[in-house]
Amino acid sequence: MDNVTYIPQPDRYEVMGYRRAGKSGVLLPEISLGFWHNFGENHDEARGLEIVHYAFDHGICHFDLANNYGPPNGAAEERFGRYMKRSMYTHRDEMFIATKAGHPMWSGPYGDWGSRKSLVASLDQSLRRMNLDYVDIYYTHRHDPNTPLEETMQALVDIVRSGKALYVGLSKYPEEVARKAYAYLDAHDVHCILYQGRYNMLTRQPEEVIIPQAHKHGVGFIAFSPLAQGLLTDRYLQGIPEGSRMTTSSFLRPEALTGELVGKLRALNVIAARRGQTLAEMALAWLLRDERVTSVIIGASSVEQLKKNLRARENQQFTAEELAQIDAVLLQ
Repeated sequence: MDNVTYIPQPDRYEVMGYRRAGKSGVLLPEISLGFWHNFGENHDEARGLEIVHYAFDHGICHFDLANNYGPPNGAAEERFGRYMKRSMYTHRDEMFIATKAGHPMWSGPYGDWGSRKSLVASLDQSLRRMNLDYVDIYYTHRHDPNTPLEETMQALVDIVRSGKALYVGLSKYPEEVARKAYAYLDAHDVHCILYQGRYNMLTRQPEEVIIPQAHKHGVGFIAFSPLAQGLLTDRYLQGIPEGSRMTTSSFLRPEALTGELVGKLRALNVIAARRGQTLAEMALAWLLRDERVTSVIIGASSVEQLKKNLRARENQQFTAEELAQIDAVLLQ
């Protein structure tokens, strides 16, 4: 792909809200762009660049990746690296770029989990794929029960001290392990600034312990899968449409869409309509109503989809009655 001339919108930071990442100096956009599903080799590369440009034009300066995002593994980072070379590198210092390691990436005993060997090698590979000298934050993507926690955390500490990452974060760590990880990192002067977890209207477990724990330790919380892989949109209100993610993805299976769930989605859609929002807009706004949520990571397969999701920021206030109605639907 040839380089393109890209001049961002001058008012891009005026149209987005920003929140502090825990007890740090980092401000993140309320909505971030994730590269999990829509930037692999099975998606159009030019369309992806349009999405990145639109996101940046509207104040999204945080881009969330991982070593195994694709398909195939590494493809999203490679594509992001080409976007950097084509049009984004002059804006590098305006961008907050994340990557992760901890899920299967390459063959053999070192391409998975959280050993020092795996984390360091994976980051070196990620930097090459993305055409970067450093990432802004590096996550351990999941807890490795077979590697001493001290080894995983010390690898993160040393990575920061090497200059290859500015900050570190945890993703999907159990409560007790997260507590020990926060303590280890603080004791070694590399504060964890973000905990990334699955959180949406249908997955509310983080409310119980993980979010309060992170807040107590000065760690921001960033939500992935805020729309439950598309369930919290109008796409499945009438069943499973042909060509939807539920018909093509191994991560979202048709058996997940039970009659009970469809009933809940339709009831939530009624509440959203009364608020003047789509179901997706309300679902994102519902997450952002909590100031402890630093940002939500959305995917986008088109500029139009991203544009619609950004509208969620326009109404983040919920009355006590609306919250009670939502709870009644979800907990019935």
